[in-house]
Amino acid sequence: MMRRETLGTVLAILTAVISGISIPLNKIFVVDMEPAVFTAVRALIIGLIFFAFAGWQSKRSRKPLKKVPWKYLIAIGIIGGGLAFLMYFSGLQLTTSSRAAFLHKTLPIYTTVLAFIFLKERVSRHQSLGLLAMLAGTFLLVYGQIDPSQFWTNPQLGDMLVLAATMLWGVENVLAKYALIKDESNIVVSFSRMLIGSLFLFAAVLALGKTGALLSLSPAQAVSVLVSTGLLSGYVLCYYWSLKLINVSKASTILLLAPVITLFIGVYALGEPFPLNQRLGSVLILAGAFILAKEKSILNSGV
Repeated sequence: MMRRETLGTVLAILTAVISGISIPLNKIFVVDMEPAVFTAVRALIIGLIFFAFAGWQSKRSRKPLKKVPWKYLIAIGIIGGGLAFLMYFSGLQLTTSSRAAFLHKTLPIYTTVLAFIFLKERVSRHQSLGLLAMLAGTFLLVYGQIDPSQFWTNPQLGDMLVLAATMLWGVENVLAKYALIKDESNIVVSFSRMLIGSLFLFAAVLALGKTGALLSLSPAQAVSVLVSTGLLSGYVLCYYWSLKLINVSKASTILLLAPVITLFIGVYALGEPFPLNQRLGSVLILAGAFILAKEKSILNSGV
């Protein structure tokens, strides 16, 4: 049977692979779709799936769903499953998939700092080295710009929205890890994030007057939503499972593999340029991920 640390690391890497594939696809999907509608429908479907799974798991184990105060699960849903998704996809519509991917992968900065302050997570020298290597690689990737096209109209505003969403996800990561430390099921945390988040997003659809866009989804748009929903389901399942097994700072940092995957998709599938600085950045991110993958997490039993 796979050891706890190894399984957690593998799940985090798989999450990064899903993220790296999802970002360019979601960019294509959301260009001609209302972001609030796109995110609300996805979140509702995934939330209901995980809610059913959580009920089945609770019945099978004969344990109640509620193990931590619901205020934490509600906060996870509103912050991570609602507001952050709305801001991220609104930003993704305005900027490029590669810029969004790179900005999103600054997540370990906020997660690690918040986990150190609030969860008392210890960060080893090797983890710090891996984090610095990956952040340096991300900087090199961001520094290499691609020529503008019709797929982004306001990259400055888009970048700000993506960065703000990433900071909110850092807060949500720490809240989720707290719930998991208190022995809450990762399935319960997942359904709380998505189902409660979907309620927030549907409220946003109504508040923004986008109900017409919701009711007029074309068959092609519906297919796009379903494909994206499947990818996000895998992302949520793998990531929260990994958080159950390894430090949140380590899990979030391994996600820095994703922009390299996004970059390779752009180069080989979309014909995007691949200059030297981007190649160097990719190498640094891979090297940092290798260092982190070998580092053992020091797990807390309480906070």
